[in-house]
Amino acid sequence: MRRAASGRAALELTFITAAMVQKYQSPIRVYKHPFELIMAAYERRFPTCPLIPMFVASDTVSEYKSEDEAIHVIERRCKLDIDAPRLLKKIAGVDYVYFVQKNSLNRRERTLHIEAYNETFSNRVIINEHCSYTVHPDNEDWTCFEQSASLDIKSFFGFESTVEKIAMKQYTSNIKKGKEIIEYYLKQLEEEGITFVPRWTPPVACKLESSTSHTRRPVSPAVNVPDSATKEGLNNKEILNISSSPSELTAGTPDDKLDADYIKRYLGDLTPMQESCLIRLRQWLQETHKGKIPKDEHILRFLRARDFNIDKAREILCQSLTWRKQHQVDYILDTWNPPQVLQDYYAGGWHHHDKDGRPLYVLRLGQMDTKGLVRALGEEALLRYVLSINEEGLRRCEENTKVFGRPISSWTCLVDLEGLNMRHLWRPGVKALLRIIEVVEANYPETLGRLLILRAPRVFPVLWTLVSPFIDDNTRKKFLIYAGNDYQGPGGLLDYIDKEIIPDFLGGECMCEVPEGGLVPKSLYRTAEELENEDIKLWTETIYQSASVFKGAPHEVLIQIVDASSVITWDFDVCKGDIVFNIFHSKRAPQPPKKDSLGAHSITSPGGNNVQLIDKVWQLGCDYSMVESPLICKEGESVQGSHVTRWPGFYILQWKFHSMPACAATNLPRVDDVLASLQVSSHKCKVMYYTEVIGSEDFRGSMTSLESSHSGFSQLSAATTSSSQSHSSSMISR
Repeated sequence: MRRAASGRAALELTFITAAMVQKYQSPIRVYKHPFELIMAAYERRFPTCPLIPMFVASDTVSEYKSEDEAIHVIERRCKLDIDAPRLLKKIAGVDYVYFVQKNSLNRRERTLHIEAYNETFSNRVIINEHCSYTVHPDNEDWTCFEQSASLDIKSFFGFESTVEKIAMKQYTSNIKKGKEIIEYYLKQLEEEGITFVPRWTPPVACKLESSTSHTRRPVSPAVNVPDSATKEGLNNKEILNISSSPSELTAGTPDDKLDADYIKRYLGDLTPMQESCLIRLRQWLQETHKGKIPKDEHILRFLRARDFNIDKAREILCQSLTWRKQHQVDYILDTWNPPQVLQDYYAGGWHHHDKDGRPLYVLRLGQMDTKGLVRALGEEALLRYVLSINEEGLRRCEENTKVFGRPISSWTCLVDLEGLNMRHLWRPGVKALLRIIEVVEANYPETLGRLLILRAPRVFPVLWTLVSPFIDDNTRKKFLIYAGNDYQGPGGLLDYIDKEIIPDFLGGECMCEVPEGGLVPKSLYRTAEELENEDIKLWTETIYQSASVFKGAPHEVLIQIVDASSVITWDFDVCKGDIVFNIFHSKRAPQPPKKDSLGAHSITSPGGNNVQLIDKVWQLGCDYSMVESPLICKEGESVQGSHVTRWPGFYILQWKFHSMPACAATNLPRVDDVLASLQVSSHKCKVMYYTEVIGSEDFRGSMTSLESSHSGFSQLSAATTSSSQSHSSSMISR
């Protein structure tokens, strides 16, 4: 034997085919050098080997040395750049392939046993390799090398034959290269003056050991089995998997990231490509990210949100991690207490779980005073509350995963629109909602499992038109919308929620503790200046602006309109005094006010700004025209309205001090007017306002949706993209 085998062609291979399993056996290779010198040359192949371009890097996963240093077991995770077609790599979703290699060196017996297996695509392709360096039986100064491997391709996206050819090519190349590499490093050692490495000798204390301790047996590293492992009844195979985890452990998650049971139990069904993407992204975070590493479930959400495109997922995940750190979102549940206004008037709360085990959040949007909440709290506090809801949802998903014994990574939201009306289409409230959606979409992707919208009224399509473009396509597919009492029929609520937990206000028998909402008292409203002093800063700007209106010095806002039939919307509160609201149109732009002037064009005050745009030499009806009838607004009133523009040009919104009229009969002021004028100190009024322009196409889409609201709600997406000719109209409502 062995000598006979070594005399055959050195590179001859024997391929044994059994179904799809390919087995490879190389002939015995003989190095006419001692075992210890060969080992010194072999170790120089790590952590990288320039002679093997595909061998990109290797990291030590675990290492064990016996006290007498006779046994050295080291496990490495090797990164390979397989020479595969770019198309195949793109389909598989990987650029690199990872292998785990375990080397068991026994200096006493002068043997090195190598076991290697693939980590990437382990559910589709199984590669096992066994190599050994041993002493030549007839010459103890020579070293023999044997190598065998098996390849079992179960499935690979329809490219099984191609993968098999690539594997054979790579394996053949490795065998050819192996001898050259050892000889290269042997020559390198010789150039350094190293031509002999002494054999291992036992320490003095070990020489008294009985020879029975030299029994040949496989060498394994010492394993520290955690108490929890024995308590949970893990078998030996699972314990071995835990001890040889190929990547850095993350706090709060099971030890073995690649274990099939862990994936099924905590992450759900993953294809080999998806599993590989998760491993690579997590590894990248462990190597480069300085802060807290998120759990696998969280990383997986970002991968799913970008269809497992690693580069795109990594970009949004890094942005989110920076955002979380900047605003201390990880600690929001422990450090932030919602204001009492939210607890009393925010009509939402958690309520059991759906049939799939997802946490269920109930929101009675139709009963909520969106304007009152924004005016009393500001956008910052409202956003902070929504973030706390999302953080609580993540926590409940983890709890339900443990309770139900299967991965639950998202929750269900039930939105009851009973009571929704035009009051909820208040533009600043919608704007705040859109900004909240933007933040949530960016930082909590794939956390919404299902959205059930119940009792949608006729006005709902208008809200849907405004909101839907800001919602991710994948999220939008999870919306189920029911008009009227349709949710009580087939395919309704009972398909998703157990009868026993349907809330009482939806006809069920379960008492739901979600607050009923209601109007927020105006006494709780706060000014922009008060909200600016809040410590919470998640946004850098506010929706409302404050303005002071003086006698003889109105406050004016310029809006340029390019497309006719656009819609100017406004919302303002008269905080102090009485004012007259006007809208004017001009074909030419007024001159911008001088900021340093204290004259008629610009008056500054601590309580707000004052800007005048209409020049005193302008004549009404000549230089500019009035497009709406003047509206007198009393102190404390809230005013919302819109104007459909008929011409392009420049529109000016004006808030003007309201002068008390004299008595017609005597030409003298009335007593009531005198008393009212005394209450307006220094002839100064104050307003808080918000304006926005809706494009003509968007506005027509909103009107079309409203007109077609009797059609099936499942066709909402189609309805919102259609348009019809909008007639010019104006409306001022209080």
